[in-house]
Order: sequence, then C-alpha cells, then structure tokens
Amino acid sequence: MSKPKDWIEDITNFSKDLKLPIIRQCFQEQIKESSQKDASYEEFLALLLQKEWDYRQETAQYNRIRRAEFPYKKHLEDLLISELPEDAQKKYKQLRTLEFIKEGGNLILAGSPGTGKSHMAIGLGMKACEEGYKVWFTTVPLLINQLKECRSEKTLRAFQNRFEKYDLVIADEMGYISFDKEGAELLFTHLSLRAGQKSTIITTNLSFERWEEIFQDPVMTAAMIDRLTHQAYLVNMNGNSYRMKQTKEWLETQKLM
Repeated sequence: MSKPKDWIEDITNFSKDLKLPIIRQCFQEQIKESSQKDASYEEFLALLLQKEWDYRQETAQYNRIRRAEFPYKKHLEDLLISELPEDAQKKYKQLRTLEFIKEGGNLILAGSPGTGKSHMAIGLGMKACEEGYKVWFTTVPLLINQLKECRSEKTLRAFQNRFEKYDLVIADEMGYISFDKEGAELLFTHLSLRAGQKSTIITTNLSFERWEEIFQDPVMTAAMIDRLTHQAYLVNMNGNSYRMKQTKEWLETQKLM
C-alpha cells in the first residue's frame, strides 16, 4: 500500500507531465483547506481544477493582448465619456457590447484629431481580447508597407491567410499619409477580403468625400467606401480636441507652480 508521501510525489509528477502547473503548485494547500472544512472530494477537485482553468484564461487573455500589438494599453473605462463628441456618446453603450464583431460588421470612427478615435479603437480592441476575440492593431501606413514587403518577398499569400482570420483588425490613421497606386490596390484587396466576414475598425481624420485624396482613384475610392461602410457602424468624431484641452490644463498648472 502506497504511503501518503508517495501519492504526493505521484501527483507532482503527473501534473508536471500533463502540464498542469497550477495544480502542481496548489494541490497540497488545497488538500489542507479541504480537510479543515471537511469538503467533499467533488468540491476539492472542482476548486483545484478551477484554479488551473482561471490561470489558463488569464494566460490566454494576456497572450491575445500581446499578439494584438497595441501601441499602448487603453481601456474603455479610461475614456471620459462626457468629453467625447456627441455622436460617440450616443453610440458608446452599443459599441462596447461588441455586437459589431459578432455580426462581422465594420466600425468607422471619422473626425478631427484629438477627439478619442484611437483611444476608443484600442479600448474596443482590448475588450475584444478580454472576451476571447483574436485582434490585430496596425496603422494604415504600416499595413501598406508590410503588404509591399510581403509581395516583394513572395509571402503575400501567407499574410492574407493570417489577415483574414483575425476577428478584429484595427487600421488606425487612414488619411494621414497618401499612398501610391500599388499601396492603394493592396489595401483595397486586403480590406475587401474581410468585408462581410470579419470586423475592421478604421479611424480617419478625413470625411469620405476626401478619401479620393489618398487613393487618387475615384473608382477605387468609391468601391472602398462601399465595401467598408456596407452595414457598418459610422461614428462622427468631429468635436473639440480633449487632448488639446488636457495640454492647456497642464500649462495652466505650470503657471501656478
């Protein structure tokens, strides 16, 4: 008959081989706690498994956020809702449900600089990661450069396969830099791959009427707008810059010092 210490050693070895690190770390403590309150075997096992499950959920969430490549971490809770443009305030509650991702719909945040477009996009992306969605953040200029590099290195197909599988792609800063015909065509092709299937968030400082300035092709511009806005959530982000407001408040505090 095995001695108690032999069982302890077996549990340690089995949990190590089965890659159950939290069970390996916690089972002896859980044995003591369960013995003290005379818990059933079922309760003991369930609590031990829950600790392992919680750990794996936290690790998976951490990895999703890391792989999303956000430039910085911003949560929706960090937003000052009262400082957002009026249209964003009205649609905030609906957007934070992430229904648009479940529907495979797009979200266009269009408006003047400093009104919270990137913060809201990143906040929604962070929440999506927390809820189990696969997310990737990029800027439009960086995306175009990456697409060109993949084409020249003949790895474009592999990139396309990854790009299509993200539940949410955030393409920030549409309109800050114009691009050539090759860049426009690559961007159009890849964003079109996701249309109606997976969600894309676009942030832009230009109204749709001015998108031709960056695509430099009226036909492609019209087609891009049509693909991106079909059954999409459109949010008017024109308003006062809260970033400028914060800067002014900071300057005022410096005068008082």
